[in-house]
Amino acid sequence: MSEINRRRFLDRTGKTAIGFAAGATILANPRSVRATPANDRLVLAMIGVGPGRGHSLALGFLERGDCEIGYICDVNRALHELRATEYASRQGGKRPKCLQDFREMLTDASVDAAVVATPPHWHALATILCCRAGKDVYCEKPQSHNCWEGRQAVEAARKYERIAQIGTQNRSAPYNFAAKRYLEQGKLGRVHLCRVFEQCYEADFSWGPDSDPPGTLDWNMWNGPAPERLYNKAIHTQWRQLWDYAGGQMAYQGIHQLDLARWLCGVDYPSGVYCSGGRFNTQGDAETPDTQLAVFEFPQLILSYEQTVYTPYMLRSDDGIRNGDIFPHWPQNATRIELYGELGVMYMGRMGGGWQVYVRPKDRAPVVKDQMYGRYPDPPHKENFVHAVKSRQRPNADIEEGHRSMLLVHYANISCRLGGRKLRIDPQTEQILDDPEAMNLFRRAYRQPWVVEENM
Repeated sequence: MSEINRRRFLDRTGKTAIGFAAGATILANPRSVRATPANDRLVLAMIGVGPGRGHSLALGFLERGDCEIGYICDVNRALHELRATEYASRQGGKRPKCLQDFREMLTDASVDAAVVATPPHWHALATILCCRAGKDVYCEKPQSHNCWEGRQAVEAARKYERIAQIGTQNRSAPYNFAAKRYLEQGKLGRVHLCRVFEQCYEADFSWGPDSDPPGTLDWNMWNGPAPERLYNKAIHTQWRQLWDYAGGQMAYQGIHQLDLARWLCGVDYPSGVYCSGGRFNTQGDAETPDTQLAVFEFPQLILSYEQTVYTPYMLRSDDGIRNGDIFPHWPQNATRIELYGELGVMYMGRMGGGWQVYVRPKDRAPVVKDQMYGRYPDPPHKENFVHAVKSRQRPNADIEEGHRSMLLVHYANISCRLGGRKLRIDPQTEQILDDPEAMNLFRRAYRQPWVVEENM
């Protein structure tokens, strides 16, 4: 891969190119799209409305009262009627248009923003295409499949002057802002070690036979940029654990904790990364690790990440920093961040878990306790996105910040796939130094016509 110049990243000159040989014509001038609404409803196109995150996001935006879903874009047309009927009932009977190919929506000037909730192998390309068409973007995490396309998506957002929010809700949580202020005020002292724990259960699976896809599913479109292959139900349901489609549990859930930890610690690019892991607990066909230990070296601190996907629960009830307390339908979802400072230790929980600070008294009572159980930051994160679209101010989880956090995941996974090899990172280019084998995993080979190209 040719050397990427840091100046190219920062001058926003728009050297990114996204080749798309098929489908709708993309608007060459995003300013031909109608101006961002000041007082009227925000018209959204939902790209992916499956039973998981996409449908939940749609309902959340509709609950606000100032958003309207203009398009339902899903490769499975079996969902179209069901979702259109429900969304229409929540927006005064106005029925969204339904498409299997979201590119057909891009030329509609009535659409202000797109919500991307596909599997992650589509996230960067969908974001780029929407930005080129003049649409702002709310993109679920993980925002990219690999290091290179993540940077390309950032450049597209900057070139076309689009708002791009990543679905890492921690950055819109009031209690996390309080923790950030506590750290910036020096109350914890200098922090040289941050530990991140991820213990969200993810079952293994076994391949079944290839088959014809369901008649309602556009399998070629679903597969998109990934290598061409026949339909297999395991791919369609277990993509999180397959390298061609995702990056395992670290990319799917661990990114939340890593992004929050990086933000709290105030660090950007690591100078060194190494990660060891594998599949130790199961005998199935999943490719990504069930167990990982990653270390990220920054100039002022060490950040570590420890993952097990088969533990029943993080049994640390003495301080209350847990997820399951407010998410009983996720009884095996446990995460934790620990920041070790000169003056104490901060324990942080995601998804309403709050944070606490301890010093060294024998009674183990926290000196600070900021817990807001039940205040899951999804609503304020959507609020921040809507505000950013209308004000044109950068959102809390801007795509640049999301990209830098995703690089931690990508670097760690590359190291893990190479047997725990230590990677040296050039913060000026984001590339891995003196390791051609590692750089082979820096980007992917794209399948025509779903290609993220380097030059316009």
